[in-house]
Amino acid sequence: MSYNAWFQCINGCPGQFSLLEIMYRCPSCGDLLEVRHDMAALKTRAAAAWIKLFDDRYRQNLYPYGSGVWAKKEWVVPFIDNENIVSTFEGNTNLFWAERYGKQLHLEDLWVKQCGNSHTGSFKDLGMTVLVSVVKQMMADGMPIDAVACASTGDTSAALAAYGAAAGIPTVVFLPRNKVSPAQLVQPLANGALVLSLDTDFDGCMAAVQQVTKHKHIYLANSMNSLRIEGQKTIAIEIVQQCDWEVPDWVVLPGGNLGNVSALGKGFLMMHELGLISKLPRICVAQAENANPFYRAFLTNFERFEPITAKETLASAIQIGNPVSIRKAIATLQRFEGVVEQASESELAEETARADRTGMFNCPHTGVALAALRKLVERKVIRSHERVVVISTANGLKFADQKIAYHAGTLAGVKPGHQNRPLELSADPKQIAAAISHYVERMRLLDSVNG
Repeated sequence: MSYNAWFQCINGCPGQFSLLEIMYRCPSCGDLLEVRHDMAALKTRAAAAWIKLFDDRYRQNLYPYGSGVWAKKEWVVPFIDNENIVSTFEGNTNLFWAERYGKQLHLEDLWVKQCGNSHTGSFKDLGMTVLVSVVKQMMADGMPIDAVACASTGDTSAALAAYGAAAGIPTVVFLPRNKVSPAQLVQPLANGALVLSLDTDFDGCMAAVQQVTKHKHIYLANSMNSLRIEGQKTIAIEIVQQCDWEVPDWVVLPGGNLGNVSALGKGFLMMHELGLISKLPRICVAQAENANPFYRAFLTNFERFEPITAKETLASAIQIGNPVSIRKAIATLQRFEGVVEQASESELAEETARADRTGMFNCPHTGVALAALRKLVERKVIRSHERVVVISTANGLKFADQKIAYHAGTLAGVKPGHQNRPLELSADPKQIAAAISHYVERMRLLDSVNG
């Protein structure tokens, strides 16, 4: 069967445009584009047949279908040549049963989708494999593209640099100076990208990269380019597949530039329209209190949205005051009976540490989502029997310096309630035995308090 996909305006302006054309906004109204699929053609394959196809491809070694993204190639970019696909077998990340942490929250069925267990350590790999693959296809077709560029708070730059290096395509990343962790900064440096450290915030970097990419020989890789959304929407499909094709009641995820929530919604809506699922989950977008324009808009029932100047936050990847995908995100939240919650710096740091004590190793952005989850449970918006999936967006190892500061008690503005410091002792076995005994007793007490 021949499947097809194209760009189309999110406002329904006339015109369909090739995915191999360099464009990011509607030529009529200037708003964002989205990728549309020939749903009539996709419907010629029964829902049960799609499920079987996706299950048969799950983690197989036949390139590129072992990728969690390219296993759904027909739903992503169906016409791309396999030899131009640039994949690190991204996706298929662990859906972690957070049993101990769930019990502390009085939730019976809590799961954490570990998107940070990926090649560059974040969910951005899912979108970047699609974008870089399409660029490679365009270059193979003779399109004169010199480099691919993005603005980033860390994770996007790492993903672009890695996939560009794998494809042999030059990459340029715009980073806000002194606003990304050392682990995030070293990733694009190691992969050979041109790293521009700018004296501005993410929104300033985003404005700069949009100006530079007006010249079509530099291709834009930010999430306003809806090719990225096609890869990221496979998170929704993976979650349902890992739940034996059952839909969770809630999905909670951190939000900054807001491309991820619209991607998540698109994945669920495609499955619903094609008959793979019969209901939709509710969605909560969690924002840091210091960078919360979407939360503020939610308080007005989305009657108005005003960009803000985002303040510094531990959750640096979502320190964004003027999200590009705001219109798409609002539409998604309204379609999914969604809510928006926020977390203070202290709340996100404490929730990150609390969850880490149950076997996770969370990034601060996941801490924002977990803090929002706690608030929704306490207000009984989320009920104890409901199945909840929290999306963890990045690997905690990218923020080791932050975790060290928390446990050392030097994290500004945070009084650590779950601090754990090395205990310095002599090599005396009696002292060691006493310390172990004290530790075991303290852990038993904590377990009894947490229920």
